Amino acid sequence: MKKSELKKTACELLESASIKVGGSNPWDIQVHNEGFYARVLAKGSLGLGESYMEGWWECEKLDEFFFRILSQGLDRAVIPFSDSLKIFKARIINMGSRSKAFDVGRKHYDIGNRIYRQMLDKLMIYSCGYWKNAADLNEAQENKLDLICRKLKLKPGMKLLDIGCGWGGTARYAAEKYGVSVEGVTVSEQQAKLAKELCEGLPVNIHLQDYRSITGVYDRIVSVGMMEHVGVKNYATYFKVAREHLTRDGLFLLHTIGSNTSKISLDPWIERYIFTNSMLPSGKQILNASEDRFIVENWHNFGADYDRTLLCWYGNFKAGWGDLKEYYDDTFYRMWEYYLLACAGCFRARKIQLWQIVFSPHGVPGGYVVPY
Repeated sequence: MKKSELKKTACELLESASIKVGGSNPWDIQVHNEGFYARVLAKGSLGLGESYMEGWWECEKLDEFFFRILSQGLDRAVIPFSDSLKIFKARIINMGSRSKAFDVGRKHYDIGNRIYRQMLDKLMIYSCGYWKNAADLNEAQENKLDLICRKLKLKPGMKLLDIGCGWGGTARYAAEKYGVSVEGVTVSEQQAKLAKELCEGLPVNIHLQDYRSITGVYDRIVSVGMMEHVGVKNYATYFKVAREHLTRDGLFLLHTIGSNTSKISLDPWIERYIFTNSMLPSGKQILNASEDRFIVENWHNFGADYDRTLLCWYGNFKAGWGDLKEYYDDTFYRMWEYYLLACAGCFRARKIQLWQIVFSPHGVPGGYVVPY
């Protein structure tokens, strides 16, 4: 296909989502390299993201651009052969195996705590905030943590296991506000190091280890933003581990981003540059993996709140770039900007969700009361 034909095809696709090349709306794009059209049509999501990182095109409001792209289903209109190969690879390789478990820690979470200190709230919570009755990011994250603790019905003296504890914010909050002792695990060296500092003096222990190496039995288990890194081939193992380490009358709260459809791989650009070896579970996949191990007591979707959370993170990141650029280059800035705003647009279009699911091994006697 000639360059002019490629450009015409790409422009027609964009115009079907009310996006114009060279237009004046904030969601319109400005193309600086004519190779953009062929690259996107040939490589799909990967080509779109990489060309943005390299400055081939600009958009004033990337979140609005992606909202329109995804609302119109244009992500499905261009699926290059390379994506098909990736799906085939995911079918035969266990990307969440023990040997690969620490890859996402090294490639994403260990890029430096300074960027996360700048971007996140005061407790450094790297997951969706709960914006009901919240005026800012700090309140939204504290609301979310308190909601988790209330859903788990935490009481002083209980033992809580935090699978995927991040920088220890959830563990710290639960120990301080609810009087529980916490064991947290993470695959990130940087997270583990800082989490130990932030939880010093509290009954909290942080371990650098894979979830399959957990020991002990706990009254409650929480896992926030961890299942996205488990992989479909390991979902059954993940729930098996949770069941084996939970008391008979315990509760397990899973907080995860969820896919509307069952897939076995992540968006190619996100997988390559942000969350390696990761994927989003669907409701069907979660239920299949938890069957015969747990009873679902409550399923809560507040995915729309992630849009606002991501915009706050982007605002903090942008505001702090003057200090951060000493450690990261301009390509990194464009990559991070693209990541945060593309995800915001995706949640706004309701293409992906945020679920909090409460499980019990045998059912709560008399029924589970939702503490909203």
